[in-house]
Amino acid sequence: MKIITGNPGTGKHTVAKAIAKKLKLELIDINMVAIDEGIFEKRDGVFDVDVNKLKKIIRKKASKNSLLVGHLAPYVISRNNVESAVVLRRNPYKLQSIYKKRRYSSKKAIENLGSEILGITYYDMVKKIGRNKTCQIDTSDKSISMIVKRIETLFCKGKIQEDDIDWFRLVIKKGDMKRFFSY
Repeated sequence: MKIITGNPGTGKHTVAKAIAKKLKLELIDINMVAIDEGIFEKRDGVFDVDVNKLKKIIRKKASKNSLLVGHLAPYVISRNNVESAVVLRRNPYKLQSIYKKRRYSSKKAIENLGSEILGITYYDMVKKIGRNKTCQIDTSDKSISMIVKRIETLFCKGKIQEDDIDWFRLVIKKGDMKRFFSY
């Protein structure tokens, strides 16, 4: 199984649809599985998912020819079933405007921005499946076709040069900790 994950707003679903079509992979959208299976609750405008139930369902649905997409990927997969994973990342200054357009609550926006700045999804994916199977790509200033081409190269030919991403250093340098880490 191959994985595309990252925080909301990084381009996961757009890229995954193109990759699945191009490589003839079965696309499994983690969010849609949770909705279809009725294993989520909406609390304070946010969906809470029963990750343990979702993990069991994903295990049954996924195969070697699957492309799993969603921000919950690091928490619902088993290490043994994953060939490679791509974590899409986006500059938090650009993500902030995406969250504003999506009308995220400030709490939800701050949580997602903090996660992106600290690289939580990337860290969790590396911890789950290993550094040698995980690659991060900065989608901030790249076209969809450029991102798709890089991921296709990774999935078909092996490791690519991943992007060196350190949003934390950028935010510190600009003196914007309060902007991203307070409600």
